[in-house]
Amino acid sequence: MSEQNQHGYSATSARSAETLQEISDIKRIMERSSRFISLSGLSGIAAGICALIGAYFANRILKDYYEEYNLQGYTDDHFAMLKIKLVIVAAMVLLAALILAFIFTWRRARQNHLPVWDLTARKLLWNVLFPLIAGGVFVLAMLQYDEWHFVAPASLVFYGLALVNGSKYTLSDVRYLGYSEIVLGLISTQFIHSGLYFWAIGFGVLHIFYGAIMWLRYERVNSQ
Repeated sequence: MSEQNQHGYSATSARSAETLQEISDIKRIMERSSRFISLSGLSGIAAGICALIGAYFANRILKDYYEEYNLQGYTDDHFAMLKIKLVIVAAMVLLAALILAFIFTWRRARQNHLPVWDLTARKLLWNVLFPLIAGGVFVLAMLQYDEWHFVAPASLVFYGLALVNGSKYTLSDVRYLGYSEIVLGLISTQFIHSGLYFWAIGFGVLHIFYGAIMWLRYERVNSQ
């Protein structure tokens, strides 16, 4: 009788294990079909490094401008050139970050045998791009009318909104990065003369921090 009970218990345990495995497989399939899970934490780290490098050059540009300002005073030409240089630096940082993000994301998708460009990726891109484009136009308008004090806060807040808006189509960590960017942007409105430092923290330090967390949680095991 005890052998029959033991045999029955073993069979039940085996069926339970198979059921759990099936549930896990179904959950994995549903997750892959509804969320873009190929986003790499290394993309965030690379973007953060690019942002810190960009902040360094932007700081150099600002120092050169204020040196000329102390020698020659304010001129419209010098201020216009300052805005152009800063926009160029920001554009180069964005381009480098996007290229590296694509490379690392494509690499992870290939490792997991997943498509890089599918319906979920398109939904993610659209939900991120719409707030980003709106924020970019808003920031350019502020620069046009010399309202530069709130450029850094606005860029952080709109970027955070873009991440929160797109987070429902990718890893949940992106949502918390978005919340952090929004909070940091709102705080920076009270320190308008330190905008570059907040910009470096938001786009640099936070990207590296959350990118490292994502890599440790989702990619370290696979890389090992």
